[in-house]
Amino acid sequence: METEDVDVFDGIEFETMAKPDPQELLSFYKRQNYETTRSREKLKRMMDNTLCFVTARRNGELIGLARGVTDGLWGRLAECKLDPAYQGPACVTRKDGRVEHDSAGIAREMACRAIEALRKYGVERIDALAHGTEVDFCEELGFRKLRGLVAMELAGEAPLPRRALAVSNAV
Repeated sequence: METEDVDVFDGIEFETMAKPDPQELLSFYKRQNYETTRSREKLKRMMDNTLCFVTARRNGELIGLARGVTDGLWGRLAECKLDPAYQGPACVTRKDGRVEHDSAGIAREMACRAIEALRKYGVERIDALAHGTEVDFCEELGFRKLRGLVAMELAGEAPLPRRALAVSNAV
């Protein structure tokens, strides 16, 4: 594990690193009931394509994670998850480790560190996708809703529409 920066605040250890241990990451996702790939190869590829991970630990246990990705020009706060037990009393849905409330500022610290790493890398824009209560959290970080854009997804195995020939066979 390649460590770049470690700080401790109020018994929470924050660490900015290139990659956490894959098994620890899977265990964290499982505890949060977060559905992710079961493929070690795909998990490794996701980790290899992540610029930085920021972790939060209490007594050595992983309780939170933020991840920044980039293509070199645009960056994305790909995820910021915090164990609901550390979010405070306003955390009610407790779904997937999504940040609903951040009374101790743990998620904010992780997200800010990931954003700082993206900025240090030189990205010109940073985006985030927010689900439900995460919108408030992202707005508190300074993100604003983009006008005219709609988030869309296409499942990896979904069929593509039939394509027209790009080049005519006519002579």
